[in-house]
Amino acid sequence: MQLYKTSVTSLQKLVISSKYRKDKKEEKSIINPQKVPEKDKFSNFNQSSNHVVHGARRSRHKVIINVDHFGAKADGQTDDTQVPVPPARGRDEAPAQSIDGSPSCRDGARHFHGRAGHAPVSQIKGTIRAFSELHEDTDRFWIKFQNLRNFQVQGGGIVDGNGEIWWKNSCKIKKTLAMTFEHCTNLKVTNLHIQNSQQMHLIFQNCVGVNASYLNVTAPGTSPNTDGIHITKTQNIEITTSEIKTGDDCISIVNGSKNIRITNIVCGPGHGISIGSLGENHLEHHVSNVLVDGATLSSTKNGVRIKTWQGGSGYARNITFQNIEMHNVFNPIIINQNYCDKLDESCKEQKSAVQVMDVVYNNIRGTSASEVAIKLECSDTVPCRGIVLENINLSRQGEGEAEANCSNIIGLISLGTPVSPSCPNFGN
Repeated sequence: MQLYKTSVTSLQKLVISSKYRKDKKEEKSIINPQKVPEKDKFSNFNQSSNHVVHGARRSRHKVIINVDHFGAKADGQTDDTQVPVPPARGRDEAPAQSIDGSPSCRDGARHFHGRAGHAPVSQIKGTIRAFSELHEDTDRFWIKFQNLRNFQVQGGGIVDGNGEIWWKNSCKIKKTLAMTFEHCTNLKVTNLHIQNSQQMHLIFQNCVGVNASYLNVTAPGTSPNTDGIHITKTQNIEITTSEIKTGDDCISIVNGSKNIRITNIVCGPGHGISIGSLGENHLEHHVSNVLVDGATLSSTKNGVRIKTWQGGSGYARNITFQNIEMHNVFNPIIINQNYCDKLDESCKEQKSAVQVMDVVYNNIRGTSASEVAIKLECSDTVPCRGIVLENINLSRQGEGEAEANCSNIIGLISLGTPVSPSCPNFGN
């Protein structure tokens, strides 16, 4: 294997992609020459080399390339983006390049490119820090893994988006996504620590077969749009045993996603675990087969939420939230089919909506920071169908009683111990 060793660094962008030959006999991972790489430690396993790489040390099963040997300062200040790293070469190896240092990228992209044949594992160690100055980025990707199969990313270090200056200019500039996995199949991501992203921290897009575990995602509760994990157009994904504290959704699930299992999650601060928003701009969106089983949410804006726009179409269905603890959560259980964050015509009542159906809330307990602990606000034109409340016990944090507001539901079912608070006009 090849291991790219890093220390403290600042990077603007890194893209790792893979191209597959039609005969599937050879897979090539490419650090895209059109993208700006970052200083990080990537280890590519399943390669044994009997050749010595200049500036590197050889072990029995791996080649370790330390870019410090090629002039990288790795002091968090020096621009190391264009530090040259000679390719590792061997009978079973394709050329590879990497970087170690603190690229500033003040005048645009820096390019590092090469290939690493059969590279199923990348390991990130040390500290990778994004460049702090504001810049327009139409691509919006910082670290990106794309078109990879049977691939693993392991942590051990810190990925720091260095996003504070971006948060202060939230509405003035397009911000970058910290780490994106796109068009990946049979992907495993584990033991990552990602913090202070300019916008979303970890994105799975158009992926199939994902296992993500032992993730630590953190940003201040006041940081805007810093979703912890964002799932879009992805199927067969499991996220487990992770702690997420951000300024937006801990986990957000949007259009084209299905067969999702989320377990053993600690969330807060943030906006909770959300499905949606769906149906914006009159689009047809679909999310299905979602299980959230085992989560603790503390001081979040929402607990478990489904949000859709009026005027859209499609569905959010076969969804279960169970075994969840709420601590001082403002909206513990919420369906909002009238979601709108704009001040225009799109917020007016529409004739169509995304269908919300077959949703189960089971064994959810704790405290609500607001008076309304259960808010099921469904569409007048496309009511929710098949909503099950089972073993729910939510009390008001501090003084007063918790309440439930429920509207436009066909088939609202209560099971187990009495649901508290219960919906008035039960059955409407």
